[in-house]
Amino acid sequence: MKIVGIIPARYASSRFPGKPLAPIAGKPLIQRVVEQCQLASTLSEMIVATDDQRIFDAVRDHCRVEMTDSRHPNGTDRIAEVAARIPCDGAVNIQGDEPMIDPLVIDTVAQGLSKAGMTTAATPISTSEDYADPNVTKVVVSHSGHALLFSRRTIPYLREAARESVDHQLRQFPFLKHLGIYGYRCETLQRLVNLPVSPLEKAECLEQLRALENDIAIQVFQVNYESIGVDIPEDVAKVESILNYQRSSV
Repeated sequence: MKIVGIIPARYASSRFPGKPLAPIAGKPLIQRVVEQCQLASTLSEMIVATDDQRIFDAVRDHCRVEMTDSRHPNGTDRIAEVAARIPCDGAVNIQGDEPMIDPLVIDTVAQGLSKAGMTTAATPISTSEDYADPNVTKVVVSHSGHALLFSRRTIPYLREAARESVDHQLRQFPFLKHLGIYGYRCETLQRLVNLPVSPLEKAECLEQLRALENDIAIQVFQVNYESIGVDIPEDVAKVESILNYQRSSV
């Protein structure tokens, strides 16, 4: 299969305008993400999908860049436009704000497309902060690894342990945090973006629920990876500190 990696990137951001071009240790954030993704072994090509000329100019010397319609409501529609006009069997949707994404996570999601129409990844929840944070999406899976439900609330509800501490509950059940990376076979992606917004998706503001409500199975791969994203300007210093530590440890 020919699998491409696509990073949807837009300049506007309510919490961090111009985030893709924010300098991270001397390089734009989007360039760092591209370079990290290029370490994955399963991707035939890395592509940035954007509607902004500034982003185009920043990464065109580092990977392929495709200009897309500015009216897309989300990144999924943006990558679907690109995937529809290039020869490929599948695409991996990679977040443009994780400059330290593990290439092995990308490979895991991409390789899963050999047997599944849609794939994603999750990692164990180990902290009370992630357990309670509605910005950390949780997922429960079947015995075969298919997603049963995604939610911003902590799922499942542990009835017998509900009055116990969070630390106790974390020891009682393997809660999973969903990571924002998706793999799609091209036909699955095009089907998904042509479906209307579903009730669960609207309620939780989680695009992946549209797939579940329309009987599109999502294979979830459990990985040991803690995402480090750049959501607000203050996160830049945190990432730079980690990069500096990694360099000094080599």
